[in-house]
Amino acid sequence: MLSTIKSYGLQGINGYKVDVEIDVNNGLPSIEMVGLPDAAVKEAKERVKSALKNSGFKMTPKKITVNFAPADMRKEGALYDLPVAIGILRATEQIEHSVDFIVLGELSLDGKIRHVRGLLPILISARESGYKNFIIPEANEKEASYVQGINAYAFDSLSKVVEFLNGAHATPVSFGSDGSDKLAVVYDEDFKYVKGQYQAKRALEIAAAGGHNILMVGPPGGGKTMLAKCIPSILPDMTTAEALETTKIHSVAGLLDENTGIISRRPFRSPHHTASVVSITGGGSTSKPGEISLAHNGVLFLDELPEYPRAALEILRQPLEDNVITVARAMRTVEYPASFMLVASMNPCPCGYFGSKSKDCTCSPSQIIRYRSRVSGPLMDRIDLHIEVDNVSYGELTDEEESESSSEIKKRVDKARAVQLERYKDTDIYCNSRMNQKMLKKYCKLDEAGEKLLKIAFERFSMSARSYTRVLKVARTIADLEGAENITAMHVTEAISFRCFDRSDV
Repeated sequence: MLSTIKSYGLQGINGYKVDVEIDVNNGLPSIEMVGLPDAAVKEAKERVKSALKNSGFKMTPKKITVNFAPADMRKEGALYDLPVAIGILRATEQIEHSVDFIVLGELSLDGKIRHVRGLLPILISARESGYKNFIIPEANEKEASYVQGINAYAFDSLSKVVEFLNGAHATPVSFGSDGSDKLAVVYDEDFKYVKGQYQAKRALEIAAAGGHNILMVGPPGGGKTMLAKCIPSILPDMTTAEALETTKIHSVAGLLDENTGIISRRPFRSPHHTASVVSITGGGSTSKPGEISLAHNGVLFLDELPEYPRAALEILRQPLEDNVITVARAMRTVEYPASFMLVASMNPCPCGYFGSKSKDCTCSPSQIIRYRSRVSGPLMDRIDLHIEVDNVSYGELTDEEESESSSEIKKRVDKARAVQLERYKDTDIYCNSRMNQKMLKKYCKLDEAGEKLLKIAFERFSMSARSYTRVLKVARTIADLEGAENITAMHVTEAISFRCFDRSDV
């Protein structure tokens, strides 16, 4: 007898329908799997046989052929265990009724159903294709509760699924969102614990308000890492749409917490400088998302920027411009979202003390040039703000008075972002850093004094065209923070001051 069970596979963060076809016929007892299954899918026959026997079902002594259609797309992972088992039971008439569900789940040898990765993007893709009814693992219940407009039934064992398909009552997973547009969270890091560093805090506030990339340059121990870790605490709360998009990526990567089911705080990813190019960009045999994509809608922090492999740094150039990363491999090409705020830090020289007030530098000019040349000019051009961060004094460090808190800074950031959302409401742009050339001409007009000042800076510091546009975008954000409709010379001056690597004296 022949049976067909509908399931789903993943291509990047997009799902596609897979028909699991099971044919039971006379022949030597065996299970053959065709349709480009990977090793994990092929091993399903052993898991399925044990799960069926240990759940009290009959394993027919016949030849069983399992086909995964479409046959020209590679099937990966253990999520096909449950549809294969259900298909065998339906083909051997141990399930009486037709199965009109998308079925997903991994089986253990005792018949328990285990968590699968990538469920959220699968449910969303299937819903968009018109499918509404699903059978999923109970361990994925929280994740499924954030997808509206579906009937997802969660079970923890094969036997309970069969009882349900044979007529037993079950309640679908309830929609878990409260309907609010923003998801507020509390962060452990707070700017009120950062002593001194007033200029750096100002620059980080501007970066958060406009979604700008930022580089902090200074000696070791100056607080660059601590400042970077505080940035998520002043970023706008994630909207539900942003949270779902971010959760899809983390679900595909298998990093989603089963207890929460959704990413409610902006990601802060900080890969070590020994990380491989593939781990940063994504890829491998299964084309999983890398750190660039896992930082989507959040912060990618690269500490000690010149220590990263040159190839890894140069790969950042395309996603910083396009907000997506394309992972091309021999078996497939997938595209992941990569709209992140790049925050980087580095020492000014190999010893770390060039220009420091606390200690003398021991590096030669040629050593400093070689060290800084590890970060290419094109990448530096894509970083909107370059700031110098020096060590704090003893008096600042021992001062008992707390600095301005992240919550107070966040109020100003939220206010500036609200202005930008209103400005770009009819587009897919949500912050100043994403403006295109047409928007620059419309929203970044300078008065005569501002134009003259920027021209002098452009010629004196030999700015590139990209650096010029970055200054304009930062100036627009500074004006938004002050509630100014037009950019003035004062805003341009401050924006230029945050381009220390463009200046000839550094």
